[in-house]
Amino acid sequence: MSSGNNYLLNTGSKMMSVSIVKVLNDEPLNMSALKVLAENSFDSILVTDASRQARIIYSNKAFKNLTGYGSKEVVGKTPKILQGPATDKKVIARLSSALRQGVVFEGKAINYKKNRTPFIMDWRVIPAKVAGETKAWIAIQREASSI
Repeated sequence: MSSGNNYLLNTGSKMMSVSIVKVLNDEPLNMSALKVLAENSFDSILVTDASRQARIIYSNKAFKNLTGYGSKEVVGKTPKILQGPATDKKVIARLSSALRQGVVFEGKAINYKKNRTPFIMDWRVIPAKVAGETKAWIAIQREASSI
């Protein structure tokens, strides 16, 4: 809940009012808030390392709901597991270019669930930077419509 620049945060035992600045500047609170956000998001969240292979290092529950793949099945693999014959190569080329440039990507493409059912996925990929260097990529994904 928001009240001006302050937000109510449920700490488990009580609600407390905090500013978003305090959340972002308090390392333990920041990490706790990010964990709660990722695990409770309605959108799929996939995090890859910043290597050329872009290996998956995290996926949330919504990713499993969207694709059928659990976290243990995808960690260490690449997001290419979602691609298939109808995946638009031009969109993937745009994604690759954005990753090389270290900029945000937004796109829509046919991807495939674990059971190989195709679906249209909208997604945004954002670099997570530390001191100007990309350390990971955060992909926020949702199903646009079924095919």
